[in-house]
Amino acid sequence: MTKDLTETVNIALWATNLGVAVSGISDWIAHIDQQMKQARADGADIFVMPEYASEQWLAFKPHGLQPNEEIAWMAEQAPAIIDGATNLAIRHDMMLVAGSMPWHIGDDPRRGQTNRALAFLPDGKMIAQDKLSLTPGEQEPDNWNLTPGKKLSVIEWRGLRIAILICLDIEMPALSCLLAKQNLDLVLVPSMTSKASGYHRVFGCAKARAVELMCTIAACGTTGTAINTTQNPTNYSGCAVYIPCEPDLGHNGIFAMTTPDGGDGGDGPVLLARDVPVGKIRQLRAGDAEVWPGNWSASGIEVAQA
Repeated sequence: MTKDLTETVNIALWATNLGVAVSGISDWIAHIDQQMKQARADGADIFVMPEYASEQWLAFKPHGLQPNEEIAWMAEQAPAIIDGATNLAIRHDMMLVAGSMPWHIGDDPRRGQTNRALAFLPDGKMIAQDKLSLTPGEQEPDNWNLTPGKKLSVIEWRGLRIAILICLDIEMPALSCLLAKQNLDLVLVPSMTSKASGYHRVFGCAKARAVELMCTIAACGTTGTAINTTQNPTNYSGCAVYIPCEPDLGHNGIFAMTTPDGGDGGDGPVLLARDVPVGKIRQLRAGDAEVWPGNWSASGIEVAQA
C-alpha cells in the first residue's frame, strides 16, 4: 500500500564525503544502496544527496583528463546512473534525489552542459531540475562553462508538493517569489560549498525561505575532498531541516540539523528528520499562522529617493 505523506514525512539527508573512493558507476550506486537501505530501515521516505555528488566519480577519471574536460566527462557518465538509481527508488520505496551532476544539453555534448539534479520516484519516474542561477565559477568560459536552466518544476508525490532548488538557487529571493504562488510543502536543496561562509549563505537563506514560503526546507551539502579533483580542494557543509518560526512549531525554525564540517573521515553524516509536520505547516499556511501575510507580492509599492 502506498504510504500517504500528507501529514508527516521522514527525510534522510546525506552530507556525502566526496573523498571516499569509488571504482565506477556501479560501485557508486552500490554505495548509495547501503546508505538508503539503512535510511529505509530507520523509516525514511525521501533520501537526498548533495550538489555535484558526481565529483566522487573523479576517482576513476581517465589519466590525462584536463580540468576543462572534467565537466563534459562527468556528463558522459551521468546517463549510466539512471537504471541503477531508478531501481534503488523502487526497491527501497523512497524518493531518491541523487544529488546533481553535469548533463549534456539535449544529450548533445556540442551544446554544452547544465548542472542537473535528478529525482527518482518509486513508481519508476525520473524528474530533472537544472540549476537556474549559476555561480561565477560555473560560468567560467575556459573551465566549467555551464548553462543555466530555464524551468522550475513542482513535483506532486504522495500528497506532497515538492520543489528542488540547487545551492545558489535557494539564495535568490526572485525564485522564492515565484514559488510563493505554488503552495509548496517541501523544498529540497542539494548544495556544494567550499568554506564556512558558503555554508552559512546557503543554509541561512534556506531558513529564511522556510519563513517566506511557510513550508519545510531540507538542505544538504558535500564534505571532504574528491579524489583527483582539480576544482574543489575543500568542501564544508552539513544537513538541516528548517520549518517556519511559529509557536506551534517550536519558535526557532530549526527542526533538525548536523554540525557542519569539512569531512568526518567516513562516508559523511546522514541526518534523519522524523515526522516533519507538513500537514500542520499546511494548516498554518492556510490561515492559522501567527503573522504570515501569505503570498504578498509588494505590488503597488513605490521605491523613491528620500
